[in-house]
Amino acid sequence: MATGCCGVKRQKVSAPSDRNDRSDRCEKGDRCSHPNHDHRPSTSSGCGDPQRALQPKMNGYHHAYSGGGHGHNSHSGHQNNSNHRIVCAEMCFFCFDVLYRHFHMLNGEPPRVPTFTDAPFPLFVTWKIGKDKRLRGCIGTFTALNLHDGLREYAISSAFKDSRFPPVNKEEISRMSCSVSLLRHFEEARDYEDWEVGVHGIRIEFYNEKGQKKTATYLPEVASEQNWNKEQTIDSLLRKGGYKTPITNDFRKTIRVTRYQSEKISVHFSDYADHFRQNGRV
Repeated sequence: MATGCCGVKRQKVSAPSDRNDRSDRCEKGDRCSHPNHDHRPSTSSGCGDPQRALQPKMNGYHHAYSGGGHGHNSHSGHQNNSNHRIVCAEMCFFCFDVLYRHFHMLNGEPPRVPTFTDAPFPLFVTWKIGKDKRLRGCIGTFTALNLHDGLREYAISSAFKDSRFPPVNKEEISRMSCSVSLLRHFEEARDYEDWEVGVHGIRIEFYNEKGQKKTATYLPEVASEQNWNKEQTIDSLLRKGGYKTPITNDFRKTIRVTRYQSEKISVHFSDYADHFRQNGRV
């Protein structure tokens, strides 16, 4: 099951316990398009810690990794929880290749078979545009998908099916960057405070005022980008998930929290073009 991008920008979070507004705004102030999807851990969006980012190796080429795999109560349903780094620039090149071929009516000639692993992971694909890196689309899944088919599917979905934005058009692609995030190291938290800002993404499950089960998630970098503490992050997620009643500490204690980490890499179109021009592809 797919879910919309989980990042936010400039969202105000103050006096969390008595807020009555719905804090479901995503990156660059855009409203989250899928606040109510029920992503169950058994079917398992993600960004690395900015402070852990490596120096760019190309123009616009950015690595991040959100920590190591420490913790407790790991979900056995999520495989590939070793500390070996999986994400690589070729994954972003592959997403660009899928999008480029779609625009140039080359669907009959599939992208080159990628050399990166085809192991299954939960994943997110994010498109941004311009020098200010405005969000252009972001959709992912907590279901572990084989990467070759999963990245192909979500490269298209995030570019054309994010309901917050009009579909990406051909003229935009040269100004865009692509990020691939792989979600790893899923663990059930002891309580709503059992996670680290800047290290973990969190997914919450709760029951709303009507007794309906709801979920919401933020990828690992969101809380640190917003300078939120744990309580503010939890309260923002509750609003994103559609909880409208004043939030009390007793209610926070009823929330089920799953924490996870991620690997993320970002590549600009110019890097994709340079990479594949050498192979006669662009």
